[in-house]
Amino acid sequence: MLGPITPPQAIVFGVLLLVLALFISGRWRYDVVALLALLAVTITGIVPGDEVFAGFGHPAVVTVAAVLVVSRGLQNSGLIEVIARLIARVSDQPMVQMATLVVLVALFSGFMNNVGALALLMPVAIQIAYKRDLPPSRILMPLAFASLLGGMTTLIGTPPNIIIATFRADYNAEPFAMFDFLPVGAGLVVVGLVYMLLVGWRLIPQRKGRGAHDEMFAIEDYLTEVLVSDESKLVGKPIREINRLAETDVMVVGIVRGRRRRPAPSPYELIAAGDQLIVRADSEELEALVKAAGLELVGSKELAEADLKSDEVALLEVVVTANSFLEGKTARSLNLRRRFGINLLAIARQGARLGGRLNRTSFRAGDVLLIQAVTDTLPEALATLGILPLAGRELRLGQPRRIALALAIFGGALAATALGLLPVQVSFTAAALVMVIVGLLSLREAYESIDWPIIMLLGGIIPVGQALETTGGAALLADQLLRVANQLAPAVTLVILLVGTMFLSDVVNNAAAALLMAPIAAGLAHGLGVSVDPFLMGVAVGASCAFLTPIGHQSNTLVMGPGGYRFGDYWRMGLPLEALIVIAGVPLILWFWPL
Repeated sequence: MLGPITPPQAIVFGVLLLVLALFISGRWRYDVVALLALLAVTITGIVPGDEVFAGFGHPAVVTVAAVLVVSRGLQNSGLIEVIARLIARVSDQPMVQMATLVVLVALFSGFMNNVGALALLMPVAIQIAYKRDLPPSRILMPLAFASLLGGMTTLIGTPPNIIIATFRADYNAEPFAMFDFLPVGAGLVVVGLVYMLLVGWRLIPQRKGRGAHDEMFAIEDYLTEVLVSDESKLVGKPIREINRLAETDVMVVGIVRGRRRRPAPSPYELIAAGDQLIVRADSEELEALVKAAGLELVGSKELAEADLKSDEVALLEVVVTANSFLEGKTARSLNLRRRFGINLLAIARQGARLGGRLNRTSFRAGDVLLIQAVTDTLPEALATLGILPLAGRELRLGQPRRIALALAIFGGALAATALGLLPVQVSFTAAALVMVIVGLLSLREAYESIDWPIIMLLGGIIPVGQALETTGGAALLADQLLRVANQLAPAVTLVILLVGTMFLSDVVNNAAAALLMAPIAAGLAHGLGVSVDPFLMGVAVGASCAFLTPIGHQSNTLVMGPGGYRFGDYWRMGLPLEALIVIAGVPLILWFWPL
């Protein structure tokens, strides 16, 4: 029977149930939900007004922000070029190259943002798939899962570890140290990588994805040429007048005048008789344009990619990241051409090219876009829009190559934390500041690198989680769970806790899963009269195991478009992996963190 619930406890329970429901539904983004929850417990008097924003100064929040900035500095240092060259020399065997990729992304994820580590190596993986005529779906999901596994190994590898480390300080005086997660995490990385390389990749459906480049983004399917006759109404008018005349969303991506071909012409370029315009349009728009403007249809058989790019204009494919500025917006509402110098040529979603009026199609995380852009402004545009270039790009991004300097700064912060000279939030904030001062990244890049929705989530939910404890709600929940747990061995209770956290992280953000489960884990441990450490480790591991859905972690979302995956593809490799994590993880936790 549930004991008497006080009004403050009832309010906190109600808020948390609503938060969980909203997280799962996805109706509002998790940062909005977190702030609503924070305001709810503040307005009702559960959290004092002078403490309402204390969560934003919590060590976990500061650490997450600092680690993200340092990760961006490492990316800007030029690591990707070095990695690409090294991997190319490893072997000509696809399986050896795949093994090298997943090991590297797991290693990097232990010391930098998971998504950042994946973003560094994803273009390399797609290039390998191109050269070996392999579907990228076979490589990209193991790469994403490896980034999650690698994050388990260190304190800074993933936000759940940082949260659990600081939470432990409430019980054992000292938070978990930098490498306290390594014994369990390293063992699970080995188990996970061996499974994925020997068995897991065989369970992934062969999707066309980004690998079917010639089919998905075949030029003749979305571009055509029209001839401007002497009698055309467009003669003498700027290119920008085309859509006003025909009332269409046609885009001119190139112009041929005599023997000269010019990609991405200016909207103010005047059209002359005899010009051949390379246009992106669907069949209905094209027909309307030809009729209204008096044009002659030439066709698209002679078109090639070389007609769409030059030294000043790049043609490349990009993927829309989670929380990208593009997400939920359209090319028309953003005015991509005027504001960013970008022409949108095609969109692919889950391995299929979208038709219809692209300018009015809302972008989603994971979409693969074929764009034409001015090279001078492209790096800044990509960073601002939150999109990542895929394989085949000719563009070198980032600051001048200062790998040694970046690694020295990072190594110093790592050493200061590991030796106990400075708290992790101080050492990595210092490292982020030094990287800005020495020019590894600009102030703008530093602010852009911070995942602000995650910061808002943490700052909002941490006081709510603390309210669960201060009102006695966590103890009340633990007492009810102990009625069942007392009938079981503590190890079995740990298994249930680990599995429950796993499934929660598959439907809500992993940081939120850790914040919600940590107080319950601590209450169970105290009720059973055992150490809190193995139960907190169980939550840390479970929160990093979002292997069943593309929405559980940003890494999973990032590869969905380039790999052509569908929602139901993830559990095929992910469910056995989660089972292996439980089978191997519980003994490892109990060995290194005994009850």
